[in-house]
This record gives sequence, structure tokens and C-alpha cells, in this order.
Amino acid sequence: MKWKTILSSVLMTAVIAGSITVPLTASAQSQQDKASKHRQKTKNDWRNLSYGAGAVGVLGLLKHDNTMTIVGVAGTLYSLDRYEHDRKSQSHIDHSRSAYYHRTSYMHNGHRYVRKIVTKNGKRYYQFVRG
Repeated sequence: MKWKTILSSVLMTAVIAGSITVPLTASAQSQQDKASKHRQKTKNDWRNLSYGAGAVGVLGLLKHDNTMTIVGVAGTLYSLDRYEHDRKSQSHIDHSRSAYYHRTSYMHNGHRYVRKIVTKNGKRYYQFVRG
């Protein structure tokens, strides 16, 4: 009984701390950066699901429950497959973003746009301006 109260206190503290810090860390990001961060979150979710499914599989082995073991192993394999798919997708998004900002200039509708470095809140960013 004592462990339940301790664990519930720790869980509530984590939830409250998370709900306070998430709005503080939100900032304006480019679409590709948002896509990469979303892919990272999805990738982490699949990884965590594979851990949980693996625990179900191990629990099934310990209890000699074949159904639980099979469900756990199948869940682990599917989660790992989705994790790998998201990992490759995130890599593709990051490579596209890198290729875009690696260019020093480009032409669009007859106008030349040049990459400039902009400092905002102490951080350096690239920005394309018409030049």
C-alpha cells in the first residue's frame, strides 16, 4: 500500500512538472523542424511501446502463458518495425532540410534569394532574403 502512494505521488509530480514546462519551451519553428520533432516524438512512442510489449512477452514466459508471450513478441516486433520506419523517415526529413539550407542562393519567379544569417534571442538562424 505504501508503494502505491509513493508511485502515485511521483507520477502526479511528473505530470504537473510536464504540464508546466511544455508551454514554457514552445517556440516558433519552421515546418520542417516541426515535422522532424513530430517524427521524433512518434519514433519515441513506438520505442516505448516495444519496451512495454517486450515486458508483456517476458511476463508471459514467466507465467507460462503462451498467448501472452505470443502477443508480447508480436507487439514488440511490430513496434520495432514502425520505429525503424519512423527513424528512416525522420532522417529523410532532416536531409531535405539540410539540403535546402546548404544552398547559398536560389532563383524563384525571376528573383534571386540569398541566404543571410540572422541572430534572434542569442541564436543564429538562416533566412533567405530577396537580393
